[in-house]
Parts: sequence; structure tokens; C-alpha cells
Amino acid sequence: MLTDAQWAELEPLVEACRPKGKTPPQELRRTISAILWRHHNGASWRAIPAELGPWWQAAQIFIRWARAGVWERLLDLVQSRGVALGMVFLDGTNIRAHQKAAGAAKKGGSGAERDHREALGRSRGGYGTKACVIADGRGRPVGFRLAPGQAHELPHALPLLDQLPGVPKWVVADRGFSSHGFREAIWTAGARPAIPTKSNEAPLACPDWIYTNRNIVERLWARLKEWRAVATRYEKTAVSFMGVLCLAATLLWIK
Repeated sequence: MLTDAQWAELEPLVEACRPKGKTPPQELRRTISAILWRHHNGASWRAIPAELGPWWQAAQIFIRWARAGVWERLLDLVQSRGVALGMVFLDGTNIRAHQKAAGAAKKGGSGAERDHREALGRSRGGYGTKACVIADGRGRPVGFRLAPGQAHELPHALPLLDQLPGVPKWVVADRGFSSHGFREAIWTAGARPAIPTKSNEAPLACPDWIYTNRNIVERLWARLKEWRAVATRYEKTAVSFMGVLCLAATLLWIK
């Protein structure tokens, strides 16, 4: 269950971004607790403890709100307390997909097109999803992008920077984001890149005293993956999995 302190912070945010239907959800705190319990434990919806209410109610609200973009708006709202823009960090990780993650509705097109739409694909790590995050200087997640497991991280770099509320001083990332065009875009925006070059590129300046802080975003992924539904993808659709990420990120902001 959510603590009183957590719910005191979360309730006004949920009320501000949830759909306003004719009949408001009953026992909202209990239902949100059930949703959090399910994602933190990576269990099936039917395994939700009875004291947290009907499992189908939690499943229905989570999926409906994910489709409506509520969980992403919730993450945006919680950031109103201030994003630290001294340094921002970009990083991607491969998340293995559980067998239950396959089988989303095709909605036209082939199975391969469906997998691309739902951010599922095969890489060296197996069948899964590539999740990219941008984090602020305090290691708090600001936004996410999803792609099939075999996809490269670089195409998601600029869209992630666009999610920031302002221009950072430094953009810190590993060699996976090394690109002349991306560095130029960072300089043009008024920030400075701290991205080491690849072995086949001409060496460029990457201050050690800045780059050494990149462990902040690695620790962020470690905290996010304490949620079993983040460490392993159980959701069939990219929309639902993005909801899981945004919900876990929101709880990190209010801790």
C-alpha cells in the first residue's frame, strides 16, 4: 500500500491528470496501490491481493489510462518541482521480454510490423525492447523512448533532449551516442557534449571530470529495474510498457 506521505503527494497529481468521467473511480488510493503492487512484483493481474480490491478494476484502469497518456502526464506533472539542468544524462538499456509480452493485436500489417510498432525485436540479448532515458543532474528520469531490441540508441537522442524544460549545460552520454551530427546539435542548442569518441573516430575533447558522473544514469536504471515489470517486460503493447516506466519514474521523484 502507498504510505500516507506518498499518497499526499501523489493524489493531487493523479486528480490533475486522470480522465474526468461521469463517475469518478472508487477507492482510488487502493486501486493505485494495486497497480503499483503488480508492477513492482511482476505478478499477473489475478495475483493482486484481495485487500487491494478487484484485480480486474486495477487492470482496467491501468490499461485505459495508459492509452489516454495519463501515466506520461503524471511524470510531467511531478517534474514541476524542478529539473536539475546542470548536467543531463542519456542512456539506453535492453529489457528482455517475457513470453507473455508477445501476441498484441496486429491491427493490420504483418507480425514484423506489429513487433516494430510495439517496440519488440531480437538482439544479442534475445527478444526484447530497447528503452532509452534522459535523466537530470540528480539522477531523476525526465523522459523515455522505446524501440525494438535491435534498434540503435542514437535516433532517440534528439527527441529525448526535446523533452527537457530548458537547455542544460552539459549532455553526458556513452559511445553509443557518439555522432558528429549529434554533437553539433548539442552545441547549436547552447549546451556542451561530454561523449567519448569511438575507436574509428578522430579523438575529441570529453572532460573526465564531467564524464565520470555518468554512473548517475546507470544507478538510475538499477533503481528502475528493482521493479520487476521494468526489469522484464510483461506488457504486450508499447503504450502499456511506457506506462509502467512512467509510473516507476514518478515514484522515484516523490520518494
